[in-house]
Amino acid sequence: MKKKQFPDFKSDAEAEAFVATADLSDYDFSDMKPMRFELRAKDTSISLRMPEKLLDAVRAQAKRAGMPYQRFIRLLIEQGLQGPSPK
Repeated sequence: MKKKQFPDFKSDAEAEAFVATADLSDYDFSDMKPMRFELRAKDTSISLRMPEKLLDAVRAQAKRAGMPYQRFIRLLIEQGLQGPSPK
């Protein structure tokens, strides 16, 4: 059986109504991209100096990832902290 294409919604209310009534196993999610939501408040600000070329590269990578560059930097820091700690 061919899976249905997932519809576009104009509001959160439309999406919520759809999810409440639809059988999601009927839909093709192969084109969906994972999305990361930031729910925790950011209560501390920092200033970071870096070479302009490095910032340009970060901005380009963030654009390819489809997110603001400051969020991308936070994501990289979080991922770095989850790996093995340096000695």
